[in-house]
Amino acid sequence: MKKEMLRKFLKSGTAKGLAVACVALMIGLAVYLNYRWFYDPTTSLGYGDNNMEDNFGDSASTGGNASTGSESYFTSTALDRKEARDEAIDVLKLVTESEEASAEAKADASAKISQIALDIQNEANIETLVKAKGFEECVAVISEGSVSVIVSSESLQAAETAQILTIVYETTGISPDKVSIINKV
Repeated sequence: MKKEMLRKFLKSGTAKGLAVACVALMIGLAVYLNYRWFYDPTTSLGYGDNNMEDNFGDSASTGGNASTGSESYFTSTALDRKEARDEAIDVLKLVTESEEASAEAKADASAKISQIALDIQNEANIETLVKAKGFEECVAVISEGSVSVIVSSESLQAAETAQILTIVYETTGISPDKVSIINKV
């Protein structure tokens, strides 16, 4: 009797919708946590001040030079961002290819994939344009209507900050009040 009720429930649209909703919730949670741990400058969930500091490559601690650590930081941050996006896209593709998923869930997953692709393109454009303004390294992260831009610089002048804000606004249309610029030595 219980097995029949379970089979009936699993074959119903309610169970399928619930499964799709759970998958979408898990994706959202994974993207949110990834952002909070690695990119959000306003929290201290990750490592170091503003989640953007580390001691890798410092001359005193490793015998290396600080620029090597900085370059490694930018490379690893870009790689982490790519891996997180790839995982999210894989899960969204599973939803779009699922026979059990509703048309609405498939459309939502496709829209999220398109948004991720647009964010990736905009991040690359921001990084290229910021580097063209004379910054050695740059990583841009777009997440839920806000942008974090991390640049390799001892300090930022007001004119440099204005240039970066202009680049972000012209590339994404996101207003400067939702842009965080972080200088990483």
